[in-house]
Amino acid sequence: MSGCRIANHYREKDLAMNQREFEAELRREGYQVFYGGLKAGEMNAEHAHDWDARVMVIGGEITLTRAGKPETFRAGDSCSVSAGEMHAEHVGPQGVAYVAGRRATAR
Repeated sequence: MSGCRIANHYREKDLAMNQREFEAELRREGYQVFYGGLKAGEMNAEHAHDWDARVMVIGGEITLTRAGKPETFRAGDSCSVSAGEMHAEHVGPQGVAYVAGRRATAR
């Protein structure tokens, strides 16, 4: 099951998770932390990973489409994609920078 946190909803209540907190949470939950980015307009066709992923956008934006439903994430937003979950990615006009966590799943 996937989960998303749209920070705009939380900012109004002063609950937005900052990058440092996000990274600490990833490490506590056994994720390997890394940093990345994709070029403006880049698209990745529908695919799945062999690992659980959590991502926080730190600049630009990206749209993930899952089960035919697109959802756009901007700086401060985070989401998770479970191992095996089909999704497509479309990067916004400014590109996207992110901090991500990857965790192997039990087999």
